Amino acid sequence: MTAYNTNTSNIDFADAKTSKVGFSAAVSILEKWGCAPKDMLNILRLPRSSYFAFKKPEAKFVLDKDQLTRISYILNIHAALRMYFSNPENVYGFMQMENANPYFEGRKPLDIIKGGGFPELHEVFSRVDSMRSGGW
Repeated sequence: MTAYNTNTSNIDFADAKTSKVGFSAAVSILEKWGCAPKDMLNILRLPRSSYFAFKKPEAKFVLDKDQLTRISYILNIHAALRMYFSNPENVYGFMQMENANPYFEGRKPLDIIKGGGFPELHEVFSRVDSMRSGGW
């Protein structure tokens, strides 16, 4: 298991660049998972107008703590999938696959997080991250 550097003391969360980089990375991952823009709005807790404005290369914006935390979960789910799977089809396809494990009960992980609930996003992350250590 890889140790993560979770020291965030050198990151300025009020900096527009931090928000832009995180937003762009999360949207790229969500797109590769097959997530529709309307569902990204829920997952990232963004108004429609902001989502499309933020996608413009020249956009400058600062996301709030909740939005940045949601982005962090997306990035960490992706990181866990990359460590668990060696092929891109599973790294990017897993979130669209029906899953019979206990929490998922036949649902797709992406369908669970589409509603935008923070507890569901956290739980999907926890379940995906636990795969790395054989946790389910």
